[in-house]
Amino acid sequence: MTRECAVLLPGVCAALADPRQPGLDDTCLEKLLDWFRSLTWFDPTVELLQDNPCLTELITSVLALPDPSPSILSFTLQLGGILASSESRFQHLQQEKLLGRLFGREGPRGGAAWEDASVRSAWVKGVHSMVHHQPALHYLCSTGGMDVIFALQGDPSLFVASAASQLLVHMLTFSLESETSKALSAKDCDWPACAQMIVKHIEESLQSSSASHIEQSLKLLSSLFGSCFGNCYAAWTEVLWLAIAKQIKSFLLEETVQAQPVLANLLLNVARSPVFCGTEGSFWALVTSALEHLTPVQAGPLAVGLLKLCKCPQDVRIQALTVLLQPMDCILRAASQPLEYAGLLDESVSDPVTVESLLSSKTSCAGLLCQTLAHLEKLLSLKHLRVDLPCVSLLRSLMTILQFCNGFLSPTSPLGSSISRNLINCFRVQKSALDVLAVLSEKKDCDTLLGSLFDVLLAYLQSPNTSPTVLKKTFQATSKWLVHLQELSCSNSQQQQTEKILEDVFLVLQKRLCSPCWEVRDSSLEFLTAMIKCLRDQKEFRQCLLSSEVLRLTENLLEDPESYVRASAVTAVGHLAFITCFAPEPPVIGNQCNKENTVAKLQEILSTDSEGFPRRAVISIFTTWLREGCTAQLEDTEQFVSRVIQTVEHDLDWEVRLGGLELVEVFCSQTICQLSQCPYAPVSSAVTSSTPQNELLQAFCRAKLFGFLFRSLCDCDKPVGQRACDVLIGLRGHFYPMSTLENPQETEDSPAGRGIAWLQGTLRQGSLAQNFPTDGGDGLDFQDPESMMLALGAVDLLELHDELNKSSDHVEESPQSLLQDILATVGIIEDNEVDCY
Repeated sequence: MTRECAVLLPGVCAALADPRQPGLDDTCLEKLLDWFRSLTWFDPTVELLQDNPCLTELITSVLALPDPSPSILSFTLQLGGILASSESRFQHLQQEKLLGRLFGREGPRGGAAWEDASVRSAWVKGVHSMVHHQPALHYLCSTGGMDVIFALQGDPSLFVASAASQLLVHMLTFSLESETSKALSAKDCDWPACAQMIVKHIEESLQSSSASHIEQSLKLLSSLFGSCFGNCYAAWTEVLWLAIAKQIKSFLLEETVQAQPVLANLLLNVARSPVFCGTEGSFWALVTSALEHLTPVQAGPLAVGLLKLCKCPQDVRIQALTVLLQPMDCILRAASQPLEYAGLLDESVSDPVTVESLLSSKTSCAGLLCQTLAHLEKLLSLKHLRVDLPCVSLLRSLMTILQFCNGFLSPTSPLGSSISRNLINCFRVQKSALDVLAVLSEKKDCDTLLGSLFDVLLAYLQSPNTSPTVLKKTFQATSKWLVHLQELSCSNSQQQQTEKILEDVFLVLQKRLCSPCWEVRDSSLEFLTAMIKCLRDQKEFRQCLLSSEVLRLTENLLEDPESYVRASAVTAVGHLAFITCFAPEPPVIGNQCNKENTVAKLQEILSTDSEGFPRRAVISIFTTWLREGCTAQLEDTEQFVSRVIQTVEHDLDWEVRLGGLELVEVFCSQTICQLSQCPYAPVSSAVTSSTPQNELLQAFCRAKLFGFLFRSLCDCDKPVGQRACDVLIGLRGHFYPMSTLENPQETEDSPAGRGIAWLQGTLRQGSLAQNFPTDGGDGLDFQDPESMMLALGAVDLLELHDELNKSSDHVEESPQSLLQDILATVGIIEDNEVDCY
């Protein structure tokens, strides 16, 4: 603790203990607790309390108040726990007879203040902070504290109940730390005293007739096995599991127990423990039983969790996959009678009637399918799945679901008719199915269904009933499958199919680009951009694009009334230019793009559009063009960059200015590579007058980079200043690879010395120097190579970098400032600037 803080602390403690003072903001109290946590973390000695007796006086005074405010009492309980976190300070508080008044029977847990949930929560947090040594555990066990924590597990406040459960997990784990070296088995174990109390409480609760007590203990067990306990204490984990396994099994078989979701989570957390990595044993039999007896909705999370485990036995893994596929199998079987295609499953884990009844019900159908589809999307996204998914049947099932949802399938079976009625226009299921469909495009063996699949996708793209959000998902899935289709286009028949599909897609796209709904226009442009990124090198795609009206319609949308659409149109036009302006082969006659017109349109948007989104899109496109080497085909790159940054530096949107700095960074990197014999090679200070170095400086000065970069250092938005500083440090690293100027006196004596001194002084003001002169100050010429070379060497960019990277509140939120604010708030310090953060 600094001397300044030690001087202020007694006044703060006195103010907190004074009931006449107005209550402090909870945020201030939390910040104060955070400060004490950091103090005690680095210093476990008792000196903090001995050197600052005002802390124990504060606790004594607050506990002596007949009716303390809940916020101050809560603060005091948490402070007491933080101070008691080391054994020496714990003993000191015990000698002062404060521990019992904080956490013992004579404390607030027996009074009226206990009715306030914030006080109960603070008591739990205080105890949690305190339990980092054995005397604290012994104290709680011997003073009835454990019974209080057990009772708080069922607290009406979910925050208190959760905190109590976390505390018990911590206590059990901590109490075993000294026992880790003992060899244990199920027959020979001796729980430490605190752990024994917790385990006994769990066992008794599981055998009680109270459903709430059973659920609380199952949740506690689930948290326990899900924490480091299950991984770090293998022997104890086995002992605990053997003590409860029989009871868990009985819960699975009893339909009266309402804690099945918690049971599924518990079994999954136990399965993650290294204790059960073998394929033998009763545990996996119990997991199999759970997959059979839990409802499909309850078993789903357990099944997907098991499939992600590398050590799960293969037979259990197959059974878990069967649980997930059962609803999809039911969909296929319901779609046609007699069954036209083979289903997904040879046999089911649980009774198929259960799944059928859930899918037949309006209230449960969508929920079950959305959960199943979400799980399947997770599995399909895994790089290594240790079980084979029947992708072809799964794809057919997805197509069936989508046809049910848009009414394009009229099944003859009663079950199919029921499901169809439940799913018609169900947006939730449509979106989930399309997500899985998109991921499935990366799998093999689905090629035989491509024609039917695109029929379904095109039906969604064409239908006026498709909602904007579902349409967006359909576009995303379509672009993924178009890429897959293009990879297969080798045979003539396949090429004809590809061309037909692309023609149909562009016809739909033309219609959607003219939609009255701006979300649809926006999604259409995003889809077009995604296709260009992936397919611009494919001949069939370019032909279909150039023979459609898409080019004209996209350019028209640069003037759309909605700014999001204008931004998407900018991005689409920018990527279209790779085909129409920058392609090695000129496009078909009549579709050639005027490069200058395209650049002029985008530059006009950058300088005149009233919204930030389109302007950000323009600067992003310009950077993309520069990165891919297209600007040389437009005009002289230096002039292009210069014109852009002169527009950007006056933009009111800081993200546009930041985009300008990214453009400059790319330009610098490319220019250095072009003019240096070896890209990225450092150049010694002895050859700074060499031709490549001069050419570089002259190129950067002609593009007017340095004025933009140095002015950006004083930008009122910190990310802009930070990025500019990074770019300048990179440039200095190229021109001065070893150090700064060898003789700083040279700078002072040079003609540009006064200008550089002015520059350093201006930069020290930071964002206060926002009226940075356009053409430099005191004669500093930002377009003079020699002056800029000297400036790069003389300005302390590293110090500036540290300043820019400091948090803006590094002064205002210091402990000293916090204490001053508290004193100012209660009126003890006058004429003090209070930080209103």
